[in-house]
Amino acid sequence: MRFSRTTLRPIKTAKAVNRQRSEYLELWANQLRQRATLGSEMDMSAEQSTAKCETAPTLKRELGVRDLTLFAISCIISACYIPSAAHAGPASITLWLLAGLFFVVPLTIAVAKLVVKYPGTGGPYLWTRRDFGPWNGFLCFWSYWISIAFLFSNASLFYMKVGFSLMGPRFTDLGDNRFFLLVAATALIWLAMGSNMIGLKVGKWTENLGAFATWALGLLLVAVAYEVWARRGTATPMHLLPKWNWGTASFWSVIAFATSGMEGPGMMAGEMHDPERTMRRAGWVASGFVTVFYAAATAALLVLLPPDRITELNGFAEVGDSAGRSLSATWLTPLIALLVLAGGVGLIGGIGTATSRLPLAAGVDGLLPKAFSKIHPRWGTPYVSTMMLALASSLLLVLYQLGDTMRAAYDELIIMMVIPGFIPLCLIKISCVHKMNGLRSR
Repeated sequence: MRFSRTTLRPIKTAKAVNRQRSEYLELWANQLRQRATLGSEMDMSAEQSTAKCETAPTLKRELGVRDLTLFAISCIISACYIPSAAHAGPASITLWLLAGLFFVVPLTIAVAKLVVKYPGTGGPYLWTRRDFGPWNGFLCFWSYWISIAFLFSNASLFYMKVGFSLMGPRFTDLGDNRFFLLVAATALIWLAMGSNMIGLKVGKWTENLGAFATWALGLLLVAVAYEVWARRGTATPMHLLPKWNWGTASFWSVIAFATSGMEGPGMMAGEMHDPERTMRRAGWVASGFVTVFYAAATAALLVLLPPDRITELNGFAEVGDSAGRSLSATWLTPLIALLVLAGGVGLIGGIGTATSRLPLAAGVDGLLPKAFSKIHPRWGTPYVSTMMLALASSLLLVLYQLGDTMRAAYDELIIMMVIPGFIPLCLIKISCVHKMNGLRSR
């Protein structure tokens, strides 16, 4: 080794410089590999945490194409919107058809694609969380859950009011009594939710019965309207072109919300046989039926009575009484009451069953207390999530009746139901667009 004359420090040869350089490069490469390994481990842990709601817990697969089709019909159709649409006039028929084309069909396509992308339990929460992170997933879950709690309060109030009104003067007085109406509406919520809490194998027949009752109600209204029209013509001139004003714009949001609900079957992806095939077929059949049902039922009511004689809460009773007198059919009004009530049980049972899967998935991810992620050992259902939804709906129903008239409470429940309900629907559409863009980039 050579030394410098002045400092006696060793002079580095080219070989030593190259060796030191290679040592530095090797050290730098090792650091890069360590960082890459650490990053991949963090990514894997994030993937595992967000995939928890897909893999655990495991629910029983009980739904085929027929059951899911009837389940979807029960989740989407609510008879409470039909008197409201008829009261707004014949232009509502056109709005129903437009909603079917521009809202039901796109929502069905979005849900079918997202079920293929994420075939697990959790629906909108799962889809939004996986695409946009936990905060957006929780926002989607919470706004949807609150909207459904208000929906149950509104729907149970309507169905029991209609039931009392259609069963004759003796029961009409009970329907005007706030205490009896609240007790009956609360019982309806717990009956529908309880039948699904004991297992989907049994509970699905609640939704099937509700869907069959909805089919029967639609056919009955159309047949009665045809008979009355053949005898005395229509009670309402059918001017189908909507008047575009603020009233139409505000009512459009109600109609759009009435045709939502296809996300409900999507939440049951973890309980379907062959989710891709089942969701696609059931979605298209249910979409066509929903659009035709709403338009035909609204037209039938307008044939029987003019809009100013159809009220939102008692529209079915008014139509049943008028048609019963025209056709001398005293059995008509009680039959309508029975079918409307059966459809209401199916609606609350279907949406309640689907919505209870949201807190289940959020509980598995640790965003809610662990109790929400529990599955009943015998029934195989998220019983804590189901009971909490029924309890929240019952409390909202009681609170909204304390200081308002029945009519004011009904209107407020509709507003509180619609406003938060559109947030998750927007996130579902964005998530579907995100999926399509991902496929294009590949």
